[in-house]
Amino acid sequence: MRTFGKWLGRILLMLALAAVAVYFLKREEITRLLAVNSLFAEEKIVSNFSNMDTLFLTADIAQGDAAVSPLPSGTAMQMPARFESWLKERAVTSLVVLKDGAVVHESYHQDTAPEDLKISWSVAKSYLSSLMGIVLAEGHIESLDDPVTKYAPVLKGSAYDGATIKNVLQMSSGVTFNEDYLDFHSDINRMGRVLALGGTLDGFAAGLTETFVAPGTQFQYVSIDTHVIGMVIRGATGRSIPDLLGEKIISKLGYEQMPYYVTDGEGVAFVLGGLNIRTRDYARFGQMVLQEGQYGGEQIVPADWLAAATVPSANTQPGKLHYGYQWWMPKDPREGEFFGIGVYGQYIYINRAEGVVIAVNSADRKFKESGVTDGNIALFREIAETAQ
Repeated sequence: MRTFGKWLGRILLMLALAAVAVYFLKREEITRLLAVNSLFAEEKIVSNFSNMDTLFLTADIAQGDAAVSPLPSGTAMQMPARFESWLKERAVTSLVVLKDGAVVHESYHQDTAPEDLKISWSVAKSYLSSLMGIVLAEGHIESLDDPVTKYAPVLKGSAYDGATIKNVLQMSSGVTFNEDYLDFHSDINRMGRVLALGGTLDGFAAGLTETFVAPGTQFQYVSIDTHVIGMVIRGATGRSIPDLLGEKIISKLGYEQMPYYVTDGEGVAFVLGGLNIRTRDYARFGQMVLQEGQYGGEQIVPADWLAAATVPSANTQPGKLHYGYQWWMPKDPREGEFFGIGVYGQYIYINRAEGVVIAVNSADRKFKESGVTDGNIALFREIAETAQ
């Protein structure tokens, strides 16, 4: 019995040493995996959303040598009566409102600061849409009707074989993908774990094999569609998204601080939601889009692209929000009113008729509750209509 006890002790010691060795070899991956699993925890979410570079692999986006572009102060506006309660209910961390390019409201909450680089989540999709418009205009891509496999051949034989660029821009690929952020086993959360463990998002996309309808038949919000847009742009240009976005857009907007993307293990940008930018700089991007792609006297994004991207074109269901090319429109769309939206309450809301841009960052763990998005858009409209 004593001999058995010695052997058991030795085995347990060896197992413990092996576990320690695995931890030290894989400690970064383990740390990132733990971060993914607690990313949205109530006690951590606000800090996490301002410090993604401490949790994940990242790639900087060059802001260029241009001077910081001015955001002049306008007449401070009186916010709607329900504004203060809305800030608390929606766990807002920052808000910048521009009227005719001037700041009429700016505030930071929950111990966050103007210098924080805040995660965009799916607002990043609208940035990528603008980059697609530039790449298309430059002739790197022949047509939106081209199959995605023309520029991303690794997708041949996958669920994306047969989908066009327009299909993925409109979230109409027909690819089966569970987007439920609150379901641990969903595809979107599986993808997050691939990201944390240093895996490849290109491989994840190529590994999807199931479709539920033919491409172009039905709108279904599928975030991996946006990654495929990134694959197409990279394949067409031979360049990375951070490099292209920095050169073509960010460097021309006069940002206050260098943004960054979260990346996978191969350094490929998490284009569907990994941008991290100051709230004031989100507002600068929104102002450029409001001005039909012009900023600082330069046409940055083609006006005809933005005109096509920001109107309803996807086959969405009646009574639901409308969708264009990676931009959203309200259920009752008005000309020149559209927005980018990210989970947990990130927004760039644009109202051309009123000359208003609203950039919002939040940590709203109740973002999926019924009526939340409609309520947010109603408030943004009220702010836009009362801003002086």
